[in-house]
Amino acid sequence: MAMRDEITGKGPVAGNHVSHAHNKAKRRFEPNIQKKRFFVPEEGRWITLKVSAKTIKTINKKGISAVLTEARANGMLV
Repeated sequence: MAMRDEITGKGPVAGNHVSHAHNKAKRRFEPNIQKKRFFVPEEGRWITLKVSAKTIKTINKKGISAVLTEARANGMLV
C-alpha cells in the first residue's frame, strides 16, 4: 500500500534517527494515512479516500465539495 495522501499528494520523507551519542541512521517519516469514507451531497454518493489526518481536518473545515473542487482543478481524478 502506497503511503500517499490522495488529495494533497503528501508522502513519506527521509530523515535520520539521532541517538543520544549523536549517531545517525537513516529512517522514513510516514504520513498519518487513514482510509475514510465521505458523503458528497451534490453527487449523492459516498467516496472512499486515503487521506492524512491533516487533510481530514481540512475537509471538516472547508467541506468535502470545496476540497474536491480544488483537487479536480489541480488535475486530480476524484
